[in-house]
Amino acid sequence: MRVFLLALAAFLSACTLTLYPEGLSVTYRVDFGGAILRFEPDRGRGATYFVGEEVRFFLTLDRPGWVSLVVQDPDGYTYELDRFHLSRGTHVLPPGPYRYTLTPPRGLHRVRAVYTQSPPSSRVRLEGRYTWDARLRLYVEASGARAYDVAETYFYVR
Repeated sequence: MRVFLLALAAFLSACTLTLYPEGLSVTYRVDFGGAILRFEPDRGRGATYFVGEEVRFFLTLDRPGWVSLVVQDPDGYTYELDRFHLSRGTHVLPPGPYRYTLTPPRGLHRVRAVYTQSPPSSRVRLEGRYTWDARLRLYVEASGARAYDVAETYFYVR
């Protein structure tokens, strides 16, 4: 019995249970670790690019799901760059012949990869000037996803 309890404790120490009160009921989210294992620009985190150059991103997932790329530019404006359904493994984004060509404003660009296990809702958009955490929670709740993950990277445009 002691071995079982030790194994259960070790298993549960690697997960997170989050409860959200909703009126008379409670919803939950169990997370056994992040779905996003790697997320960075093709030149590395904090790299410098110039206006007119192209940037790509390396993203590694430990399970399939939906990923939205969200950018916050130096002016504080946030927008959803792209949305993909991806398999488990490493991906180069955007896929295929598509490219992200950099335009002004110059300065620090923060990019977030938002993973959800179910498709994002078209009712909630990640666009505008807002408090990131509050808007992200609405975005995830609208998708109905029980599991989600967020990874952030950044680069500079000169």
